[in-house]
Amino acid sequence: MDVDHDAPRVVVGRIAGVFGVQGWVKVVSETDPPEGILGYSPWRLGLDQQSWRVREGKRHGKGLIVRLEGCADRDQAAELVGREISVPRDQLPPPAPDEFYWIDLEGLTVETVDGVALGVVDHLFATGANDVVVVRGERERLLPFVWGEVIQEVDLEQRRMRVDWDPTF
Repeated sequence: MDVDHDAPRVVVGRIAGVFGVQGWVKVVSETDPPEGILGYSPWRLGLDQQSWRVREGKRHGKGLIVRLEGCADRDQAAELVGREISVPRDQLPPPAPDEFYWIDLEGLTVETVDGVALGVVDHLFATGANDVVVVRGERERLLPFVWGEVIQEVDLEQRRMRVDWDPTF
């Protein structure tokens, strides 16, 4: 299968280890529920984005184990350890209203409700309390992704996020 390197991709997990001697791998899933990752195929693994089809997978302890087509033994599985698992963005279901995939927010222009430009969404990360938006402009700002309090509007068509934030902070 050809790889479309220009298609937006979303990281949904990573290969964490090997399981047994028949090519199974341990997978850490970023999907909710974790088994949701098994519904996406093919997976693109690592920087080379090599395509792998999911043959079978199941829960094992607190994680998942997966058998990939073409991965027949422990040595082949060991070569995949540490690689990120990504899938095309268009394979993901549409988000619920007022929910967003992080990849869709990256690159948005961020401005205050008063129209002051703060920069562009560089990336997001999760904390225990809430997600955090990293905005890069004349300096870096960390904004809590709290809908209705800090985040006032996300307009994906206009590629803009409006926030209630003091530009001097």
